[in-house]
Amino acid sequence: MQSTPAGDRIWTVPNLLSVLRLIGVPVFLWLILVPQADLWALGVLAFAGISDWLDGKIARAWNQVSRLGALLDPMADRLYIFAALLGLVVRGIVPWWLMAILVVRDVLIVLALPVLRHYGYGPLPVNFAGKAATLCLLYSFPLLFIAGYGGIVGDVAKIVGWAFAIWGTAIYWWAGLLYAVQGLRLIGQTRRADRSSAAGVAPAPRTAATTGDSGSAPGDRADEETRAQPDEAARAPRRPDDSGPPFSDRKGATSPP
Repeated sequence: MQSTPAGDRIWTVPNLLSVLRLIGVPVFLWLILVPQADLWALGVLAFAGISDWLDGKIARAWNQVSRLGALLDPMADRLYIFAALLGLVVRGIVPWWLMAILVVRDVLIVLALPVLRHYGYGPLPVNFAGKAATLCLLYSFPLLFIAGYGGIVGDVAKIVGWAFAIWGTAIYWWAGLLYAVQGLRLIGQTRRADRSSAAGVAPAPRTAATTGDSGSAPGDRADEETRAQPDEAARAPRRPDDSGPPFSDRKGATSPP
């Protein structure tokens, strides 16, 4: 029996956690908008944050990193951001333009996927800036919900929540610019390779290495030492009883054969 490669696995613990996070998105949105049960909604959001951290740890520790998990994890993060923003906007806690700024960035990323696929690339891996932005935004949303209740706790939550929201939005767009630069670089490399193939030009090697009879390149240390030191047989003088041409000793005298 052949085991399934790690990248092709579907039924893994990290993927199960990601699916549970996705199921929690409509539950979270319903709790925010219909009964306005903010404590239960914050509990769902807390579970999403803990499971997001946990599935990455498990995937690396148990060697359960998979392609499906690489798609589900950022999808769940974006859906939670969208659901939380929608709830905050509908309830009048945050202005609509904050949601528009974040949604426009995600729309641009989605529109870039067909272009990358055309050149043979899949979705770009999540970078550190994207993860940091997601964490800042997910920290800000519960605080902004608490800010709607007023009082000293609400005032402090409002200040800290808006700080996380502004930082998260800025880093979110910075991560998008990093994705754009990475994607353009990959597309440029592919187009240059295609032009070289169409022109029949082989890519230039890194070093102009040629091999001799022994098959070693000029840069090889053993070959350099061989060239640097003459052969011992050629360097040693012949003895008088050897056949061959006369030889010279150290003083330059010629001995008869």
